[in-house]
Amino acid sequence: MAGDSHTDPGASYSSTVGFLFIFNLIVGTGALTLPKAFSEAGYVLGTIVITLIGFMSYVSATFVLEAMSNANAVLKVKKFDEEHEEEDDRIAGQRQEIVEHSPLINEREPIGETDSLFQIKRRIELGQMAGMFFTKVGAYLFYLAMVVYLYGDLSIYSTAVPKSLRDVACTFVNESHPLNMTDKDPCWPSSPNLSRANAYRIFVVVFAFTLGPFTFFNVQKTKYLQVVTSLTRWLAILMMIILAVIWIAQGRNEGHPKVAQLNAFPNIFGTAVYAFMCHHSLPGVVTPIKRKNRIHGLVFGDFGSVLILYLVLALTGVFLFKEPKDLYTLNFFDISDPTQVPPIFVRYFLALFPVFTLSSTFPIVGITLRNNIRTLFEMILHREMPWKVEKIVLPLITLLPPITIALLTDQVQFLVGVTGSYAGVAIMYIIPAMMVFCSRKHVAKVIPLAVTVRLPYRSPFHHVFWIYLTNIWAVAAVTIITVNLGGEFRHLGSHRGTSHHRKAQKNHRKRVKLHFYCR
Repeated sequence: MAGDSHTDPGASYSSTVGFLFIFNLIVGTGALTLPKAFSEAGYVLGTIVITLIGFMSYVSATFVLEAMSNANAVLKVKKFDEEHEEEDDRIAGQRQEIVEHSPLINEREPIGETDSLFQIKRRIELGQMAGMFFTKVGAYLFYLAMVVYLYGDLSIYSTAVPKSLRDVACTFVNESHPLNMTDKDPCWPSSPNLSRANAYRIFVVVFAFTLGPFTFFNVQKTKYLQVVTSLTRWLAILMMIILAVIWIAQGRNEGHPKVAQLNAFPNIFGTAVYAFMCHHSLPGVVTPIKRKNRIHGLVFGDFGSVLILYLVLALTGVFLFKEPKDLYTLNFFDISDPTQVPPIFVRYFLALFPVFTLSSTFPIVGITLRNNIRTLFEMILHREMPWKVEKIVLPLITLLPPITIALLTDQVQFLVGVTGSYAGVAIMYIIPAMMVFCSRKHVAKVIPLAVTVRLPYRSPFHHVFWIYLTNIWAVAAVTIITVNLGGEFRHLGSHRGTSHHRKAQKNHRKRVKLHFYCR
């Protein structure tokens, strides 16, 4: 659940360490689905889309940083006012005689320089900022977007891990199509009646019963687990890039990717958004950095480095393999060319890489989702959840939908695309843009002096134009994706299309009132 906490001084770290932490925060499961998305969309279209998304994601990240700074200032002023109100009440009786001879204007001590007010000292999560700066409707929408996104996260994990286990465990090879095994093919030669699809579902159930119980308790991601997961991720990505570069240099590449395929835009867009997702976790990583005077440049370096890494990974993948799998790691396990088979350790390490990393993250994401669902329900019902509901019902509500989705489909790329295209767009673009807009309005009310000076963490994209552009970019992309995905149903209800279109045009002509979401 999004909350707030003071930063532990002992947990602070240098800008270099902060750079690495933010880098690791961005690079995740989405990177493994990029080669497949590039293969379908074309390497030129894929490069253009991921570059644009990377840039707009950086813009919205600067919005989050500015909103964090504004929230710190607001809380400091609030604390200052509360302390002085308590002091005034305590000495009110003693000052009765002095007041008669005092000036009419009460001159309180200054609260400090404006610049120091806006220093990011306190960790304030997006959930608390939503409560500070948004209306009730805005706060509801924030938590709804978080819940939908985390459901998508868990669905991806519940699919990727069993799929990787299935592909490693199943040993039957169909000689007619060894690299494109179907769900109807047997899993093992000794068990012809057990198909690969049923084996996958068995692994989903095993996965659910193994990691699902953790959702009923509270666990925290330890520092050592974070380090091991990061090292494993780095090792796997470097292995895939190095192997791909070596084999391409040796002329063993089989890929002939398209230049551009516009009808594949939804997949590449959603996948790229998911690959750059980090905004909801920025407060926890940025706040402990000791020196933040160049934080925008540091974040820009992170997004630029990740973009280069993604382009190298995706482009080498599409030119090496004829048909990249939706989990790119599995391409290095199922290889037909005997001269292109990695060492046995590398094969199994890459194939099982999603199993290790996602399994360690699943309980944390599950608990985060459970807490966000609880917060959303408590906001709607205006009361706390009973113990039985919180400990039994909410964990079940958390687990059942993603496990059900995983039982119905094993298409990881589809789940990544949908999650990124809808909830991901809201969290990455719309929420940061509206949060910085509303926080500026709030700061102008409580700290009027702030509007006359340049604040230390103000976004380089400070003009309101960028806020509107970010929202327009998000809404336009989601509209294109929705129309594309629903294209096959366009012929239905065509007689109602004219009135609907006119209504849409009429609504479009209305000025967007961003103030609706601000306190």
